Amino acid sequence: MAIHAALAHTALTHTAVATHAAIGHASGTGTVLAAASGKAINRTELGVVIFFFVAVAVLGFLAARWRRSGVDRKHLDEWGLGGRSFGGFVTWFLLGGDLYTAYTFVAVPAALFGAGALSFFAVPYTILVWPLVFIFLPRLWSVSRKHGYVTPADFVKGRHGSRSLSLAVAITGIVATMPYIALQLVGIQACLDVIGIGGNGSTFAKDLPLFIAFAVLAAYTYTSGLRAPALIAFVKDTLIYLTVIVAIVYIPTRIPGGWSHIFDAAQTRLTTPNPKTGKPAGSILLAHGNTLPYATLAIGSAMALFMYPHAQVGVLATKSRNTVRRNLAALTAYSLMLGLIALLGYMAIAAHFTTATLNGNAQHAVPALLDWAFPSWFTGVAFSAIAIGALVPAAIMSIAAANLFTRNVWVDFIRPQASAHEQTQVSQLVSLLVKFGALAFVLGLDATSAINFQLLGGVLILQTFPAIVFGLYTRYFHRWALLLGWASGIGYGALVAWWQTSPTQHHFGSQVAQIPWTHQKAYIAVTALVVNLVVLLVTNVVLRAVRAPAGDDSTSAEDYEHEERQGEPSAEPVVA
Repeated sequence: MAIHAALAHTALTHTAVATHAAIGHASGTGTVLAAASGKAINRTELGVVIFFFVAVAVLGFLAARWRRSGVDRKHLDEWGLGGRSFGGFVTWFLLGGDLYTAYTFVAVPAALFGAGALSFFAVPYTILVWPLVFIFLPRLWSVSRKHGYVTPADFVKGRHGSRSLSLAVAITGIVATMPYIALQLVGIQACLDVIGIGGNGSTFAKDLPLFIAFAVLAAYTYTSGLRAPALIAFVKDTLIYLTVIVAIVYIPTRIPGGWSHIFDAAQTRLTTPNPKTGKPAGSILLAHGNTLPYATLAIGSAMALFMYPHAQVGVLATKSRNTVRRNLAALTAYSLMLGLIALLGYMAIAAHFTTATLNGNAQHAVPALLDWAFPSWFTGVAFSAIAIGALVPAAIMSIAAANLFTRNVWVDFIRPQASAHEQTQVSQLVSLLVKFGALAFVLGLDATSAINFQLLGGVLILQTFPAIVFGLYTRYFHRWALLLGWASGIGYGALVAWWQTSPTQHHFGSQVAQIPWTHQKAYIAVTALVVNLVVLLVTNVVLRAVRAPAGDDSTSAEDYEHEERQGEPSAEPVVA
């Protein structure tokens, strides 16, 4: 899910963040899974994970021939948007697989494990997002289908007549997406640590599974494009739903006192003052003074989610406007699932896991809980769900970032005469670079640094909201005013995020900060958006007053209500 670095930050701010040491405790089958202590690898869990990985790899390569449309297979519409042919069933799994990632499975409960109720903003945020995007995403689909836009930056250029503004949106999307791909590895690493791969072993041996996973991911994404994650999403979502339902029903039976004790134990642990700081970590209820941070985290995250390019890819790949609307309504089922996933954090507390037993890494809370509660074979199924849950969004994110580079950097500024086939080739190559760049990124930095960059990405991506969403309804705002507002929000948000400190970090220590000239705190991305809007409004008045050139609008009012009827030919995809 899109802004879960903020979730992890909530947990990590309240717990000492260590290296990815493995967890040492006894599993339900008696196998000790503590690679840090030199214990044996759980071969059953590893075998199940390998089985599912091989299965989805085969599906990824077979996807190249799945549901072929009439679009030239070497065209960017075919490779990067699945021929714009996905129906309701496929789209539901694709968007769910894209937005509810492996890191969601790990980070949401880890945040509740570390800080309690404040981290629960992820649930209302995913409740808010669907009615919000139901309003404007069908309009984006319609105008993009009519004009053959592949990326949101394509739309910005067509609507506002500004390559500079389009480039700003594209670069922001790429920068925000890159660390998000890297962060998917955190979920995989946590599972591998619990299985017993890592710890005192060599760095090469510990990281080899990640290299293999990303190499296979890169190969089938290069071959099959968006069709690969669309097909694999069926497996991923089925495994995650199975794991969550079984966990919610079964784990409380393993904990004496059941659900009542789970919440009591969580409240007792979270409200106990830390011996070093003298302050409690949190509470299962929202503490005084956290109302505004909680509300702005939920609202800001909801507004930002579909500004991420990978989220919009799933929408643009659908075959009709009604498909978009039906799916945005049906995807609320994932919000219910997320609420259940979040409760795993409290279950980990009731199962007597502490930051000490997790070697200071709250990200291990869910894998450790699953390993403790289930027999090895089912734990392997659960870990497979998390691992596949990383590969699906990583593939979509790399495709989205590659599309942005190709359409809005390569074509607009380097090779305007690039053919449709050349654009596809460039996107395929860039998608490879993005994946291995993200792999190098996360292997070269610790988890805290990766989360820091993703936190900053969430702040940055929200600043594209005015250019995209306002543009879907009006041309009132001048292109230069939108660009100046974007730059102001980016600058303010980046600086304020950098200035935040915590007991364990000198920078990026929190996702909330004090609002200037007040005693209240709010989500940094939201306050940065306010700065963005103030600059936008002021400069817009000035630019309109001096009649600065507004740029050409290549769209018309009816384009935003366009619905392609069966048998009606699609708009010719834009080449340059």
